[in-house]
Amino acid sequence: MKRFALLLTCTTLIAFNMLAQNNLTFNVSAAKTTISRQIYGHFAEHLGHCIYGGFYVGEGNTKIPNSNGVRTDIVDALKKLKIANLRWPGGCFADTYHWKDGIGPKDKRPSMVNTWWGGVTEDNSFGTHDFLNMCELIGTQPYLAGNVGSGTVQELIDWVQYVNFDGKSPMSDLRRQNGREKPWNVTYWGVGNEAWGCGGNMTPEYYADVYRKYATFMTGWSNETKIFRIASGANSKDYNWTEVLMKKIPHNMLGGLALHHYSVIEWNKKGPAVDFTEQQYFQTMKSALFMDSLVIKHSAIMDKYDPQKRVALVVDEWGGWYDVEAGTNPGFLYQQNTMRDAMIAGATLNIFHNHCDRVRMANLAQTVNVLQAVILTKEEKMILTPTYHVMEMYNVHQDAKLIPLKIKSNDYKLGNEKLPALSASASLDSNGAMHISLVNIDPKATQDLAINLEGGNYKTVSGRILTSAKLQDHNTFEEPAKIKPAAFQGATLKGKSLNVKMPPFSVVVLELK
Repeated sequence: MKRFALLLTCTTLIAFNMLAQNNLTFNVSAAKTTISRQIYGHFAEHLGHCIYGGFYVGEGNTKIPNSNGVRTDIVDALKKLKIANLRWPGGCFADTYHWKDGIGPKDKRPSMVNTWWGGVTEDNSFGTHDFLNMCELIGTQPYLAGNVGSGTVQELIDWVQYVNFDGKSPMSDLRRQNGREKPWNVTYWGVGNEAWGCGGNMTPEYYADVYRKYATFMTGWSNETKIFRIASGANSKDYNWTEVLMKKIPHNMLGGLALHHYSVIEWNKKGPAVDFTEQQYFQTMKSALFMDSLVIKHSAIMDKYDPQKRVALVVDEWGGWYDVEAGTNPGFLYQQNTMRDAMIAGATLNIFHNHCDRVRMANLAQTVNVLQAVILTKEEKMILTPTYHVMEMYNVHQDAKLIPLKIKSNDYKLGNEKLPALSASASLDSNGAMHISLVNIDPKATQDLAINLEGGNYKTVSGRILTSAKLQDHNTFEEPAKIKPAAFQGATLKGKSLNVKMPPFSVVVLELK
């Protein structure tokens, strides 16, 4: 009888393991590394309708509620999103931008041609004061990208002094003359952008010397503000770029090293933002999940020169990149935002969380009306995209302690290729609550996930889910709430076991108390 019972138990366990191929285990006691809130940064370039017609509608606009020309509905939405920092004015635009053209009386500001994005005339009506005051409205940290490509060392020195110096100097006097008494005390500064490409087509050896020169003359100008300098880092898998910069730049001059990687099928054949095939979806997700390999390999190089991890890996451009919507300016990079983008956002943030010892800052490209935007606008109308909702659901992880985990996932297969169907990250907040973020990228199969909660003592589980009927679904100005978070009923807690049923192409965030 005992032998029969033992055989039955073994058979049951084997059957359970065959069914529950997705397994997740935690080490709650190892929750020590903080997930920096700065990972939840965004990007606002003078590109298309991100600034003009997006953030900024003009001070004389009476149709759209605004504060000094900045849309108040966007400000309110970004407050709820808890965006940690906002990068401006570029991007490629940064290395053609001369900040003094964007200060003083607006009718006296010179115009320029935005040669990178659409060849439109830029009137500089949205400049330093407008941007930094907007950041104060949102409650976010500004991240200014300095002009190294066509600018001078003196120009960047003057900008730092203009925005950060409280004493008497030529630049602080000019700031006061333009209506701002106290400095903004900007911490985050980019020393150029994509120096390997639109920022000057430099070699890494040459850029390292340029960086050293510019960084030498940048100072915080006050005891309150310590400048965090960010070097223009690698384009995706250019590991040599990281190697050279980490070797040649003194680490006391280097706060962060940037990395740019977009989820794109092929640069010359990106595919549509909405009417994509499953093959196009699979290849986009393959590119998105490649971020994990990039972070691991670039971090390993950084570890070789910086084992104490003093220099942050700053992924200050990431997101999906597709063909522009039909009938729109190709240089404006306007694209819709579907459940595919929710998959990219959820999986990418999980990667950043799980590598938060090195990834301590990131910026989604871009905030409004450009690429993988969290907000789209059309005159007085505004919609929140699926990406917005993922980032709002995930912001419970900000400044929480990462819980290391191990996940075993089924494969999402298409043809002869496969990707892990599930991704996950978890954290412990200051009140002792655990949050688990889960993504099932499989567009067809529900995934049953068994989670072992050994090391924790939790009595309740609740959660929210983002999903829809079709992978191509998106919010429109006619149907703005088609996709939005809903209460999740697919999690069952029994003692130390948590079982989760993840629908196809869904994002779930659980809270355990």
